Amino acid sequence: MARPSPSRTQAQAEVQAEMQVQRQAAVSPPPLLCVSIHDVAPATWDDCARLAAALREVADIPLSWLVVPRYHDRPGDDAAMRAGLDAALARGDELVLHGLTHLDTEARATSLRQRFLRGVYTQREGEFAALSAAEARRRLALGLDWFRERGWTASGFVPPAWLMGEGAWEALNDFPFAYTTTFTHFHLLGGKGDAAAAAIAETGSANERTSAGAGPAARLSQTPFGPALFAPSLVYAARNRSGRFLSPLAAGLAARWQAGAPLVRLSLHPPDVRHPRLLAHARRLVEQMVATRHAVTKAGCADVYQPRPQNPPRQPGPQPPYGP
Repeated sequence: MARPSPSRTQAQAEVQAEMQVQRQAAVSPPPLLCVSIHDVAPATWDDCARLAAALREVADIPLSWLVVPRYHDRPGDDAAMRAGLDAALARGDELVLHGLTHLDTEARATSLRQRFLRGVYTQREGEFAALSAAEARRRLALGLDWFRERGWTASGFVPPAWLMGEGAWEALNDFPFAYTTTFTHFHLLGGKGDAAAAAIAETGSANERTSAGAGPAARLSQTPFGPALFAPSLVYAARNRSGRFLSPLAAGLAARWQAGAPLVRLSLHPPDVRHPRLLAHARRLVEQMVATRHAVTKAGCADVYQPRPQNPPRQPGPQPPYGP
């Protein structure tokens, strides 16, 4: 038998290599970048809009806007914000429900840890940190109603200060949110109810078996609240001088530590734009990361990592009658 010519062998190798790349691409999502602007409200709109404009000077990427319907319980005139967010939606951005008031109005915590988190770390802005399930449901429903009145939808919920107590986690089961985020994790919710969460976990296991651990679901971990992607947020502390000095250093180190992570999250707040050093650092991070990462909204990340069956069953057609 004649041996294949070197040119033919080389062509076969190139085809096989290309097929391997395509197979890997089909099961392994690219590394992602999610950039979000928190605390979007009429009172903060000017700073939020300046943040978005400054980022887009270095990279025209989709953004997730975390909107607070009644920020600090001051509704305000939202005409300018509505026009700006409508324009953001038109260009492919996403709006996320970010609490109702962004204020923690519950009784003071008794444990030292909770007193620190709710009183010092967040300065009483962790609205969902200590709510009962009934009160959390009420506030989520009011927030979604406020979105609907403006013709907006929210596929995700992010609690103020990333804090949620047991009541808030329980309440999320009653709403069709696709995801939520804490400071350290991107949590997949997958719609209503514990049954849906169980189905997601099962299809995730099926995906892992089918793709030999290479699919998106293989990167998820099981937490007490369901499947999640470990992705600590990069964030700045603009409230005091020491925070403004140290937080860019910490964010830079965290970005290098997460260089190989499937998802990097950059979370910006309105005061960041008022400090040139923080803004310049954020712009530099974004410019560097878009060179190696695909920028998506939070909803886009949920779409990538939401486990789905590899071969979904076909819808059944008309069935023949039974019996004679």
